[in-house]
Amino acid sequence: MENKARTDSPVAAPLSRWGKLRRRLGWMTLFALLAFAGTGFLLLRYAPLPAGATMQSTRIVDTNGQLIASLQGGINRQIAKLSDISPWLVKATLSVEDRRFYDHAGVDLRGMARAAWVDMRHMSKEQGASTLTQQLARNLYLSHERTWTRKLKEAWYAARLEQTYSKDEILELYLNQIYYGHGAYGAEAASRLYFNKSAKELTLAESALLAGIPKGPRYYSPHLHPTEARARQKTVLQAMQDTDQLSEEHAELAAKQPVAVRPLPEEEERSAPYFADYVKKVAIEQIGIDERLMNEGGLTIRTTLDVGMQRKAEAAVKKGLQGGNAALQTALIAIDPRNGYIKAMIGGRNYRSNQFNRVFARTRQPGSSFKAILYASALEQHSVTEDTRFRSEPTMFYFDHDRQIYRPSNYNDRYFNGEIGLKQAIAASDNIYAVNTIMQVGPEAVIDMARRLGITAPLKAVPSLALGTFPVSPFEMASAFSAFANEGKKNVPIAITSIEDRNGKTLYEAHPRGEQVITPALAYVTTHLLESVFDSGGTAHRVANLLQRPVAGKTGTTDSDAWFVGYTPELATAVWVGYDRGRPITSSEAHRAAPIFARFTETALESFPPQPFPIPEEGVVNVWVDPVNHLLASPDCPNPVLETFLAGTEPTESCNVHRSSEAEQGNGYGGNRSMWKKFRRWVGI
Repeated sequence: MENKARTDSPVAAPLSRWGKLRRRLGWMTLFALLAFAGTGFLLLRYAPLPAGATMQSTRIVDTNGQLIASLQGGINRQIAKLSDISPWLVKATLSVEDRRFYDHAGVDLRGMARAAWVDMRHMSKEQGASTLTQQLARNLYLSHERTWTRKLKEAWYAARLEQTYSKDEILELYLNQIYYGHGAYGAEAASRLYFNKSAKELTLAESALLAGIPKGPRYYSPHLHPTEARARQKTVLQAMQDTDQLSEEHAELAAKQPVAVRPLPEEEERSAPYFADYVKKVAIEQIGIDERLMNEGGLTIRTTLDVGMQRKAEAAVKKGLQGGNAALQTALIAIDPRNGYIKAMIGGRNYRSNQFNRVFARTRQPGSSFKAILYASALEQHSVTEDTRFRSEPTMFYFDHDRQIYRPSNYNDRYFNGEIGLKQAIAASDNIYAVNTIMQVGPEAVIDMARRLGITAPLKAVPSLALGTFPVSPFEMASAFSAFANEGKKNVPIAITSIEDRNGKTLYEAHPRGEQVITPALAYVTTHLLESVFDSGGTAHRVANLLQRPVAGKTGTTDSDAWFVGYTPELATAVWVGYDRGRPITSSEAHRAAPIFARFTETALESFPPQPFPIPEEGVVNVWVDPVNHLLASPDCPNPVLETFLAGTEPTESCNVHRSSEAEQGNGYGGNRSMWKKFRRWVGI
């Protein structure tokens, strides 16, 4: 019985070859996971952290490699113990940056999951979930690129920091490392920069303002953007209230409390400071360079500026404003029309006292300088030609289906009280002629021309548009006129040509973009007409002696603004003079813009031989016209003038009033003998 029981007991079947393999793979996987976990634990526990990144100055250089500015050459940092930092700043920072700082181990898994979900939904990497420890790790050891590789490294370094330091030590490191704008690193340096006091003395309102800056040191700067800085302060106070660090009553009181922000200390005088600020803004906001990398990453930013031309511009502005009211402001921008390179930029009279760059201000009316765009549109539509006549006298214009009346007037109420042609109207800046023109071509066509030339400022389709009554920035005006200078091809203005990191790796390289926005013929005819402002009787005749080369341009004068926008084939420049608050300018102040333009243009191009504006191979016709009846001149017309037309718009009927019998026999205007006679009369032989 015993033997039978033993025989009936179940016996395990031998494992198949596949079963044995599965068992071995399972054990191998288990050992691999244990080994991986053990290695990770050892690395996390004992692997040394890398040395923190060494800060280097970013260099902004001109087109020839000459230094324009060195960003954060000396780092403004003063180390402070956590006990020497206001508790309000500590609470504000934790509330807005990392509410669960004391609860996580360096990485907030809940926050990461939420951010990953948002990123996947939107197919982007924009959602942030970095803890305060991760931010510290990124600032110390990593770049600011938005990649998953960087995020993983950041998480590992954060966990390693948590293994190495206590929470309070990490918080102290963070508050001494973080960038608060304007070169200030750390709470102590920022407190002294903005409030002229130690970090320990910061009030609740000051702490909330300061804690809001690191999210966007430029955008939330109380110097550059005070409104945004105060709004961010309220966000911080709300975060403190949400985390029970502050009562609603105290939050409201702090939000209403005025905060006295200390003016920025005077910086060392540097070349082209307005341009340097613009370059930094373009690099950060348009190209996407991280602000911390910009300030301490050792970049080399190569720009289009010519320091030599910049100094000529500064000298011309200084001389042009000499002896005037100290509050009178100015702006100048010069662009190479052939490639769009910005060669010189002055945003104001004194950068130290006011950093506002007026080159980009859309607060001033361009006045009659806008007429160049008007007449280009009219010429293109064949609405007017050089020979078109309108009466210069007080006139009422009806528009909007005759429901509205517009009564323009000339400057100082000066009129010719007779018919004048386009060239004379441009030279004298006759407003009545301009409004007659826009009534012919239509304001919509003028706006279309302005848009093609690169003007994006708001414009309305009304008759006063002809007189430049809608604000446009000097930047836009110089850019628009550059198309006239470059045979109708407009190049997008460029300030930065390339950006290299500290190792010489190219991070960005510009690719100039040009577009033929008007025909070469139209650009030439417009230029030919704009040259007349320097002729006798022209609004810029008084500065003609300062120029020794072909130049075209247009003055512009309003009650509170003086403009001159002009160009040569190599340089298009806009100059504005006026007061910041729109205060009226005097007659003498109204005449300061043109001399600044003339002195700058001539000195900036002194090493370039004078170049004529090239005549297109087709599309332009030059013919002799009788100035009395505006017909093709005959050989015997006493005072013929040579006029320029777009092909197809020139007069076709010949003058019969002065025609001789010889001309009637076939040797008139088109005959060789007559043309030779006309040429001899023209050159005075």
